[in-house]
Amino acid sequence: MNKYKKIIKSGIITDNPVLIQVIGICSALAVTNLALNSLIMGLALTFTTALSSFFISLLKDITPKHIRMVVQVFIISFFVIIVDIFLKAYMPSMSKTLGPYVGLIITNCIIMGRAEAYAISNPPLNSLVDGFAAGIGYTLVLLAVSIIREILGFGSIFGFRIMPEGFVPWTLMVMPPGAFFILPIIMWIVYNLVNKKEEVKKQ
Repeated sequence: MNKYKKIIKSGIITDNPVLIQVIGICSALAVTNLALNSLIMGLALTFTTALSSFFISLLKDITPKHIRMVVQVFIISFFVIIVDIFLKAYMPSMSKTLGPYVGLIITNCIIMGRAEAYAISNPPLNSLVDGFAAGIGYTLVLLAVSIIREILGFGSIFGFRIMPEGFVPWTLMVMPPGAFFILPIIMWIVYNLVNKKEEVKKQ
């Protein structure tokens, strides 16, 4: 159990794919104007990363090395297609809103990164937990950015208005450049918190 706790802590905090590894930030900047968009995108990536890592690990011993990357992309594509079909069938408006970003999950560096850095050299269950943790870490960052942007840009959270009448929306927060301001601030805060805890431990 402690082993899994360590994996989860690493994926969410100490080795967060967006905040620490600085990968997968394209979608983090593109879909974070609304919290609901970020939540759906994060869950889609978590589902894909967790199951892809599991099956890549499961098949690692019988996968020829010279076609390893091809097999990994095939597995990832399979789960992305499932997500895409699900959104189109049950959440058509969200599917339209997210547009090409769902399909681009296939090329997300987080998924390939976990596959190459962890899944190909660890047991399937561990890889499942690792992929899940990385996805949740990604989702939490997206939600943090999108909640700030939605409050300042629309005066709401998940579509529910929370700001009083007379609130003047920050137009910049609605536009893509808004994420360029919010994400680095969050990265800076987390980086300093993590480093501070490490310094305390060393003392």
